[in-house]
Amino acid sequence: MSVNKKEEFDETFQTLSLFAKAISHPARIAILQTIAQREACICGEIVDVLPLAQATVSQHLKELKEIGLITGEVEGKKSCYCINWPVLEEFQENAKDFFAGLKKHKPRTKRNCC
Repeated sequence: MSVNKKEEFDETFQTLSLFAKAISHPARIAILQTIAQREACICGEIVDVLPLAQATVSQHLKELKEIGLITGEVEGKKSCYCINWPVLEEFQENAKDFFAGLKKHKPRTKRNCC
């Protein structure tokens, strides 16, 4: 039986990992871009823009919603989704801090790694 050791990493690493996973599919990036451009989006409109089936788009929307990158309301047969800007900005700040931290360790002189 395998053991999940994600809990052994600090919360920032876990959150950054979830964010990276959520945007790791090009369809999810396209969905975020579409919602941002339209400021709010009905799911049917997203399906019209992407070369994916309704069920596939719904699954990607679910992934984005679970991590909090988007919010959504269901009104009858229509669903309206918006970007959760505070959450997106928090992820953006965490990513920026992480990569800035990596650059602190960049060698000042050019070295071959391997």
